[in-house]
Amino acid sequence: MKQKILKYIKNKYIITTIALLVMITFFDRYDLRTQYELRKELKELQQTKKYYEQEIKNNKEAITSLQKDTVALEKFAREKYLMKKNNEEIFLVYQNKTATKK
Repeated sequence: MKQKILKYIKNKYIITTIALLVMITFFDRYDLRTQYELRKELKELQQTKKYYEQEIKNNKEAITSLQKDTVALEKFAREKYLMKKNNEEIFLVYQNKTATKK
């Protein structure tokens, strides 16, 4: 039994294979840890890409609705840029979001 184990340990192909596996697993430029981190970063970037694609779609829809509907355009200008007609006054009401504890 001991001789079989020594026979396999002394085999140059097995030693080379083990050495290459250890080198690839731990010491290579793209070792297992680096591969894991790269895959994690790839997933995060894909999620970010989906978010921005959805935002682009929403903005394109908003642009087309503003180009076609003058009422929506007027509402947008009033809400976002506080624009008004010549005979109107605007009152801004701010709400304090911090609640006081008693």
